[in-house]
Amino acid sequence: MSSLAMSAGLQMLGVVLGLVGWIGAIVSCALPLWRVTAFIGSNIVTAQIMWEGLWMSCVVQSTGQMQCKVYDSMLALPQELQASRAILVIGLLLSAIALLASLVGGRCTTCLAEGSGKARVATAAGALLVIGGLLCLIPPSWSAHRVISDFYSPLVVQGQKRELGAALFLCWGAAALLLIGGGLVCASCPHRYGAAQVRGRRYKLNSEQSSAQTKSIAYV
Repeated sequence: MSSLAMSAGLQMLGVVLGLVGWIGAIVSCALPLWRVTAFIGSNIVTAQIMWEGLWMSCVVQSTGQMQCKVYDSMLALPQELQASRAILVIGLLLSAIALLASLVGGRCTTCLAEGSGKARVATAAGALLVIGGLLCLIPPSWSAHRVISDFYSPLVVQGQKRELGAALFLCWGAAALLLIGGGLVCASCPHRYGAAQVRGRRYKLNSEQSSAQTKSIAYV
């Protein structure tokens, strides 16, 4: 019983970590802080700061005023940005489906009867969380590679060079939580738990049948 309780606690911990990672990935996807102005050379003192994200870009004036603008045309955007959008959105959708499946297949819920079917749902939820974490890991890594390459490229002028924004680090952390959460859900031994439940029910049924037969013989 203690091993089952420990395994259930491990599954709950994985779901909680996955939920926190999913929320963090949504926040990082919405924030326009994927690339920020690099203060180098003559840009050490500047009148405005540029913030660039997946969906919009913002300009922060030295007076504190900020103006944001959503990208006008999706087709006019670089292919890197379009692919990052698609991959991150797919990762978020898969993670959402995984979280719902983890609730259905969770040991603390009664959406499904205990058994191998519930165990398979929990295992699939953990696998989807891992896949969602891997997908959420690709866009920030891709963007970081592009930013670092442009930063050290002599062909890019100083005014167009950017640095890594806070949203990239947030997305990396969210992806790590999704991976860890999915791994914990998969490692909670759902198949053995389901088999143990089935064996327990069979043993209880056989015991009741034997007891009933014994009583009938004694009555005769």
